[in-house]
Amino acid sequence: MWLKWLPWRYLIRSAARKHGFLDPIKILAQLQNFAQPSEVTAPTELLRSGVVLHSRGLINSLAIQHNLDWIWPYWIECQYDPRNDAFIPRAFSLTQINLTHRNWTAVGIPDSNEYSIVDGRGLVTPLYDGWSIDAWLIPEKGTPLLPSRLLEVSQHFMSDKNLSIITICQQDQLKLQNKVQMVGTALCPVCQIRISGTMPSAGWLVISLRPYNPEGVSFVHNIKVMADRSSWQVNEKDQIDFDQPPDRNIFSYYHQGDVYTRLSIQDDEPGVFCKVGMATAAALFKLEPELNREVTVSIPLTKNVFVKEKVAEYQENAEEAWDQSLSGMCALQIPDQHFQFLYDTAVRTMILHSPHEVYPGPYIYKRFWFRDAAFILYALLCTGFKRRVARALETFRSRQTPPGYFLSQEGEWDSNGEALWIMRQYCEMTGEAPSPKWKESIYKGGRWIVKKRLSKDLKFVHAGLMPSGFSAEHLGPNDFYFWDDFWSVSGLQAAAYLCEGYHDHNQAVDFENEAYALSDSIDKSLLKAADRIKNESIPASPYRRLDSGAIGSLAASYPLRLLKPHDQRVLGTANFLMENCLVKGGFFHDMTHSGINPYLTLHLAQTFLRAGDPRYFELMTAVADGATSTGQWPEAIHPRTLGGCMGDGQHVWAAAEWALMIRNCFVREEQGRLILCSGIPQTWLDTKTDMIFGPAPTSFGDIKILIKPVGQKIMVEWQGTWFTKEPEMEIYLTGFPKITVPAKTSFYEFDK
Repeated sequence: MWLKWLPWRYLIRSAARKHGFLDPIKILAQLQNFAQPSEVTAPTELLRSGVVLHSRGLINSLAIQHNLDWIWPYWIECQYDPRNDAFIPRAFSLTQINLTHRNWTAVGIPDSNEYSIVDGRGLVTPLYDGWSIDAWLIPEKGTPLLPSRLLEVSQHFMSDKNLSIITICQQDQLKLQNKVQMVGTALCPVCQIRISGTMPSAGWLVISLRPYNPEGVSFVHNIKVMADRSSWQVNEKDQIDFDQPPDRNIFSYYHQGDVYTRLSIQDDEPGVFCKVGMATAAALFKLEPELNREVTVSIPLTKNVFVKEKVAEYQENAEEAWDQSLSGMCALQIPDQHFQFLYDTAVRTMILHSPHEVYPGPYIYKRFWFRDAAFILYALLCTGFKRRVARALETFRSRQTPPGYFLSQEGEWDSNGEALWIMRQYCEMTGEAPSPKWKESIYKGGRWIVKKRLSKDLKFVHAGLMPSGFSAEHLGPNDFYFWDDFWSVSGLQAAAYLCEGYHDHNQAVDFENEAYALSDSIDKSLLKAADRIKNESIPASPYRRLDSGAIGSLAASYPLRLLKPHDQRVLGTANFLMENCLVKGGFFHDMTHSGINPYLTLHLAQTFLRAGDPRYFELMTAVADGATSTGQWPEAIHPRTLGGCMGDGQHVWAAAEWALMIRNCFVREEQGRLILCSGIPQTWLDTKTDMIFGPAPTSFGDIKILIKPVGQKIMVEWQGTWFTKEPEMEIYLTGFPKITVPAKTSFYEFDK
């Protein structure tokens, strides 16, 4: 308190004015006026990551724009080219950040925390936030093949035994291919890059160490050739191994320029030191005309010893790890091969990013949020990975504060609801009682929500709601977001359900009553908001007009099912978003993302699916069309370049939503019963091929569904392993009347 008496404000203002700056105290006060008063202006974690991001952006601005003769990553080659749709004028921008092609795909081994990422032109970043490996073809005469400067390449994702990314680049008769995968074990992962090249004339296959990654500059101060001549040491700690010695090694430091400009040097150089941190290196391998040459590069990601002679064994280790991790997967068979590929890839993406905790991305989002974890774990549950989810839930308690707050970022009041909700989903979908170890955590988590609520006696429209906060980050400035309130209601309902699992009926009733009270406050606030905006739809907060932030309010329908499928408030919101916020068929989010958001588009699709509105499939198709060739989505998609413009280039929440969307098309819970086949489009039925989904966990037990054409009929069959009695079931098959399934049956025939 005594700090308030010191003249800090006066001193800061005086210093700023003395040097000709605007008054920072006044500016901060004005900034705060755009948001509702909140105890947390912005999460410290978010500020920290923002500082890191823009610090790199400042370095980028100093390193790139006057060195455009260097070979840069694809995003820079595009974003700095005034003839390209990705071009962004730099003018008064102090920091220069990848805003147009944030696309990459991770490879890794299940249960390992180490990932290597590959961008859309085959640039490999083996180590977290580190330098990269690029490959070029340099003919003795003619135009070099430089992947980052090609308009098109072929890149695809392979997942037969191990995850691998294959990039094929062709220019005239020059062909360059690299295959990136992780081999070894979770404790000893090794990034392996197999690079091959061929050309009609003599030339060189060049493997280059680059002081950057898909975010920008990553410092390399020194590189040296090791005694065996078939490996490099980088920054005195990292090692790059070649399976054969290069014919020549060439290096360059910053003031010499890029090593690309020194490839004609005939000397075999020993290494380089660069005080700027922009050292580059090139390993040259001689190419004979029309003869393919392959070089394997291995980069150990931990300090564990890498033994070159054990590469075959490392490959077997990785394949075995994937085989074990995929055991029990909910299988899918549908006629749309692209949708099928995206589902299979999404499942592997989720497994890769759930080593113990759950990460929403392999790079800048390689950290934990309860919000992302709730959706990803729910998708893992729905696709059969119950034990993996149980393991992740065991980490929740370590992130809970003594008062009961499930903390991933300060100022986000949705996290307790999400944590409790996914615990309930786990218990419902496994038939297990809540773990005794969870009990104190659940009680504290539920009571935290109760205590955090504002008084219902306030003379404001936010009376009884959760406090103003930063919420889901992408809804706008601090406000009283309905997203937080809906999640909190579900959290209290979940706490009540879990308390019943502990046979604590009194506490369960208390939490249920609190959930009713919060729901009542929401309803009253919605009525006042509707009167203000002259519309029954649900804005992002009681103080906002309808805008793209209202997407958060759809949580009341999906995934929480707090409101009925045809609730006019929900459908009014969905219709507003559909009519005003679509770009290229997907949901364009103006808040923060400023791009087409795949997972929020699928939230809108899920809302329509619940309501039986066929527009769900248009939205699904738009999301599928927005996937990369490796089956991934960035957090948001640039409407012109169609590359990533926000967040991690491989967004695991988006992958989770795709898996959940497919699952709900086949089976979903609704008001105490199962709905089968409500999302199977007519185009799939018209192919007259068998479709299979399952065994799929549900709140009633596991079910396997078969849709089979039999002559002029369509048969829907199912096999259920129920926890207790068989649930009520209905079949909503496109083009046919809704059917209530007779008891003790396992199939139904639809006659055309």
